[in-house]
Parts: sequence; C-alpha cells; structure tokens
Amino acid sequence: MITRLLRSLVICAALLATATAAGAAEIKMIASNAVREAYLQLVPAFEKTSGHKVTIDWGGTADIMKQIRGGEVADIVIVPAPAIDALIKEGKLAGGSRVDVAKSAIGAAVRAGAVKPDISSGDALKRTLLAARSIIISSGPSGVYLAELFRKIGIADQIKAKTTQLPPGGSPGEAVARGEGEIGFTQVSELLAVKGIDYLGPLSPDVQQVTTFSAGLHREAPAPEAAKALLNFLTGPDARAAVKKSGLEPG
Repeated sequence: MITRLLRSLVICAALLATATAAGAAEIKMIASNAVREAYLQLVPAFEKTSGHKVTIDWGGTADIMKQIRGGEVADIVIVPAPAIDALIKEGKLAGGSRVDVAKSAIGAAVRAGAVKPDISSGDALKRTLLAARSIIISSGPSGVYLAELFRKIGIADQIKAKTTQLPPGGSPGEAVARGEGEIGFTQVSELLAVKGIDYLGPLSPDVQQVTTFSAGLHREAPAPEAAKALLNFLTGPDARAAVKKSGLEPG
C-alpha cells in the first residue's frame, strides 16, 4: 500500500513538473540602458516566481531602433515613448501594445574626488559648461536634448570643440570615470551605479527634460502572453521600490 502510494506521488510530481515546464516560456527583451539597473534586480524575481526565462539585450536607442527595423524579433522592446510609437506606426510592434514603464531625468557627474561644479540652475549650468575643460554627452535622448539646449542658451559654438558625443550605447559615466571628460551628462539611472564618479544630481527644473521609457510587444513575439505577464510585473506595485532606487520614476 505504502509502495503504491509513493509510486503515485512520484508520478504526480513528475506530471506536475512536466506541466510547469511546458507552461514556461523564454522571453526575449531588447531594452534601453536607462532601465538596466532596475531590471537587473527585478527580472530574476520575476523568473523565480513565474518559471519563465528572460534574456535581455541592452543597448542605446539608436542601435535598438536599427535592430528592430532591420528585422530582429523580440517579445518586448523598451525605448523612449516616441520611438515605440514610431515602431508601432511602422508595423514592427503590435498596435495598442505600448506600456509606459519609467520616467527618467538627466543628471551630471564628475570623476570621483574632483571639484563639484554648480548645476543648481540654468545659469549655473551655463557657467559650469563654459568653464569646463571637456564635456561628455550621450547619443541617446539626453544627448539629443542637450545639444539643442546648448544652442538655446547660446553656448553651442563656444563649447563645441570640447564636447564629445559618445557613439550609441556609450556611457558618459564610465567615460568620466576613465578620465576622458571633466563632466558628463546622461540619464540619472545610467550614472548612479557607475564606479569612479561623483554624481552631482539632476539638472534643475528650468533646463531639465524627463524622458518616458515605454515597452512595446513585437508583432511576431514568440511568447506574447508571458511577455505581458513580465510587463505587468515590471509596472506593478512590487517593482516600484527598485525602479525608484535606480534613479527612475515609475511610468
């Protein structure tokens, strides 16, 4: 009797494990570096509770757009909201699938131990930029915005020779840590985890730009239901603390 019961339990456990494995999916995500630090914390928790496996390719907006437009297929794509809207319009992502996941402000940093310049206002930022020996910006949304800001406040020509815009995916924080620039600017979430820099804070409200990062489901997503479950988790109440800790605000 006991032997028969044990045999039955073993069979039931095997069937349950098979059913769980059959229901598990592999989700592929291509995501902006802006959400990297938060999701490196959150995705393992989702995998543990869901049984799904998530693989993530990180990159800059320009490279991600090139990948998707070039035909690469992923379940989830995360880039700034206007880029998601463009990919939906182009038919690369599923219509109506946009989900805003996070908001990101622009921040600044200098090499660890360096004198901390004043960026507390637009006027202070202008003086700091004019006095800086070298400036690093990204090629992402923050870099595009800052290049326009420099023109708007009338210093673009004066700082052009000492401003370096990194290639797609390049990290201003890491470049500053290596001594390649005196001050660097990018999304706050891309600065806080970098070793070897001192974070100065976000730009002041009068010159700040907040970028909304959004997710979209690929029209040919191999695991759309599992991908939706992941997005529900990443935008749910349990994810808010990790998102905020990384320097982002929930979407």
